[in-house]
Amino acid sequence: MSDALLEIEDYSGGFVGETGELAPVLHGVSYRLKTGVMTAVVGESGSGKSLVALSVLGIQPPAFERTGGRMLFRGVDLFGLDERAMRRVRGAEISMVFQDARAALNPVFTVGRQLADVWQLQHGGGRRAAMRQAIEALGRVSIPEPERRARQYPHEFSGGMAQRAMIAMASLICRPSLLILDEPTTGLDVTIQSDIMELIVELSHTRGLTTCLITHDLGVVAETCQEVVVMNAGRVVETGSAEAIFTRPADGYTQRLLSASQLVEAA
Repeated sequence: MSDALLEIEDYSGGFVGETGELAPVLHGVSYRLKTGVMTAVVGESGSGKSLVALSVLGIQPPAFERTGGRMLFRGVDLFGLDERAMRRVRGAEISMVFQDARAALNPVFTVGRQLADVWQLQHGGGRRAAMRQAIEALGRVSIPEPERRARQYPHEFSGGMAQRAMIAMASLICRPSLLILDEPTTGLDVTIQSDIMELIVELSHTRGLTTCLITHDLGVVAETCQEVVVMNAGRVVETGSAEAIFTRPADGYTQRLLSASQLVEAA
């Protein structure tokens, strides 16, 4: 029996241009997310790491066309599910936290209402009970005065608080088995970045989540992740334990990535 919750096998595809020609951007991407393990997917911007993650949820850009491959979640190919079946997977089984938390929240509804709506969608129940769950979730991610904050709108939240609210929605309200985080600390100051990552690690451990962290911050990866996938130009160039990748990188691109990260840290 496989120890992987999600197995991506030979995933390929590209974007269809105005002339109808396909420009390949993913080339046989294959990697596994082990159950209960935090795995980092690293690489430069444009390497394809976020595109693969969006494809897991079936929300890749409309112009993207898959040309091959499978994504097996609990042994079931996600590409074989229709939209109705995928809606049962999104949130309940697989959740995602996006880079820009404020953009991901609806500006016309209070944060509490948005969390409560998701709770009702996933678990049912009445409005009052759902709002209690929303307030409790905000408190569990260390948002002060959660009852008052639940009545506020996204523009009244700082970037760090908005990200905490999205983490609460994705991990505590949805209660998935797999949590995907796409550059969750981008745009936050260093102190808040550290707090957010501590929160993610704590929730992953306490809930036994399988976690996929998409990032270019190798310092964060070294401190938080057990497994690493390295992507470059739409290909997986190396996979392995974090210890092996950081101490014995086999691929030249991985070596250059680590060297560049060390130069940035030393600057």
